[in-house]
Amino acid sequence: MSEMEKNTGEESGQARMGMDAIGEALSRLYPGQEGTYYGAMIPASLGGKDPLDGVEVWESRSKMPHWHYVTYGFSELDGKECGDPDNSGYGFELTFRLKKGEETEPPVWPMNLLENLARYVFSAGNGFAPGHYIDCNGPIALEEETALTALAFRKDPELGEMDTPNGHLVFLEAVAVTGDEMESLMCWDGVKFLEQMESFVPLGITDLGRTSLMDRSEFQAAWEEGMARDGSSTRYLYTDELDGGKQGGESFLRLGASRARLISLMLQARVGKGRPLYVESRDATVGFRPGDRAGAELRDGVFILILTEPALQELCQVLEAQKRSCRLEQLPLTVELTFSGQAEHPDEH
Repeated sequence: MSEMEKNTGEESGQARMGMDAIGEALSRLYPGQEGTYYGAMIPASLGGKDPLDGVEVWESRSKMPHWHYVTYGFSELDGKECGDPDNSGYGFELTFRLKKGEETEPPVWPMNLLENLARYVFSAGNGFAPGHYIDCNGPIALEEETALTALAFRKDPELGEMDTPNGHLVFLEAVAVTGDEMESLMCWDGVKFLEQMESFVPLGITDLGRTSLMDRSEFQAAWEEGMARDGSSTRYLYTDELDGGKQGGESFLRLGASRARLISLMLQARVGKGRPLYVESRDATVGFRPGDRAGAELRDGVFILILTEPALQELCQVLEAQKRSCRLEQLPLTVELTFSGQAEHPDEH
């Protein structure tokens, strides 16, 4: 955090009710220990560039020695200002746990990571909640070799949630996951996926050297069982390559082949459970809905495909087969896959 300094969080006599409430919760979790506070030299509330007021880091020995990072700034730290009477600010603060090595000072990169998340939230106006996820589009630690490229959010198992003088807040832990773990989470219920991870990644502690849990047969089996039982809680999926509609009286769906298998899994976990799925790109939105009669139609600029069970199964088989072009029998639709930057493997599952 280029604009933050160690131990600069002290305030000049002004009561900070929200900040004090968070500090008291951390003191209860770590009795007899003083956290190290890294405060913004000039926080955004005073005209600076950093959205957060600061990040406090504690040394934990729960499960395994690790650093426990906690943000200050998503909630209201001073008096009550926002219009929501029930929640403090965005209603959460973020936490992050990093496996401790030989270092005596907490690494700085998790603070940068949390600050970048804050910039996203404050610019977009969208907060996080348990079960949410975000793709970091690269390693979470830029100067480290790691397979962890995304974050998923759950309630911090030790801090939980609390009421403050400014409203309620939840401590949301950002759990580092691999790319295939993120996609697998999308196909199931995010909260349940992270609960299943607990047996393999206690307390969600980030170990930059760990490999994907999807390579472990016991986790894979639990995921498949959970997905079949619960379906997916992800309603929207973004992809770079997408188009669909009617052309010359014929309906077509065009997708990037790299996302075909994921979309097939999500269709089974959403439409197969009686729930809609919307796939979006920068230029198009395609909706997939369950129905008693297969069809394709345009509604308010959205291309809607209504899928019966046979139509759903045929579409999923075509996506799994990775065929460049195929006209469905159960639905008046031609499916086209584009293979930008990758080799084509027709009919390979």
